[in-house]
Amino acid sequence: MQDDKELVTGHHGEAATHGTAHAAAGQAESDSRRQFLNRVGWGSLIGFLAINGAAFLRFFYPRVLFEPASRFKVGFPADYPPGTVNSQYQKEFGTWIIRLQDGSFFAMESKCTHLGCTPSWMESQKKFKCPCHGSGYYITGLNFEGPAPRAMDRFKISIAEDGQLQVDKTIKYPGIPGKESNEVYPQSLLRA
Repeated sequence: MQDDKELVTGHHGEAATHGTAHAAAGQAESDSRRQFLNRVGWGSLIGFLAINGAAFLRFFYPRVLFEPASRFKVGFPADYPPGTVNSQYQKEFGTWIIRLQDGSFFAMESKCTHLGCTPSWMESQKKFKCPCHGSGYYITGLNFEGPAPRAMDRFKISIAEDGQLQVDKTIKYPGIPGKESNEVYPQSLLRA
């Protein structure tokens, strides 16, 4: 019987030792999980503060938009044959340089007065045609078809000191409904 008690006591002692080891392992696992969650929490907080701090500091630096110059040279008058539309400066400056048959020049904004689309010069038809809604303009910018409410706008054009044509987009001659810009704004024409 005593052997049985020793056996039972030994078995209980073994179970107690095993339980203590199991509890210690559970405690270690709980501590490592707690440390992991603690690190994730603090890391998230530090990351959040770093991103917001960077955004706060970025607020103090200006955002600069680089736009094309509002005053630019477009070459010499001899470079433009009479009765032509030059689209060379359309993409960069949004401007056409036009020389009429009488030799006078003007600079016209390459923007439809209906919704601001970019018309195309149709050399065969001698007109500007807007691809969006079909507005049509004569070479002078006067609208004659489609929904465009007025003639296209013009910019000031002059001769610079070096003899080149110079366009100044800060001085604008807005088109007037039903009126020819050559008559309304004779100062928009340059006779060279």
